Amino acid sequence: MHDVAEALASADGTVSLTARLDHVLATMACHNSVRAGRRLAPGEMDALLREMEATPFSGQCNHGRPTYVELKLADIERLFGRR
Repeated sequence: MHDVAEALASADGTVSLTARLDHVLATMACHNSVRAGRRLAPGEMDALLREMEATPFSGQCNHGRPTYVELKLADIERLFGRR
């Protein structure tokens, strides 16, 4: 809570409190997220996917980047030269 209060206090005063809070919390969430290249155990992967299923707007991060992509069977076959 101390970090959140400190970040809010140092933020631009012309922006609404709600916007500042959203920015601070989104930044904290991003910094604590699973990063590319980090290896997860199968149980961690499963738990993460189950949490994503229950989380609204989990298809993109707070910066608008996709958190997953959907590949059709034909796409996978094309990648491996099967079509």
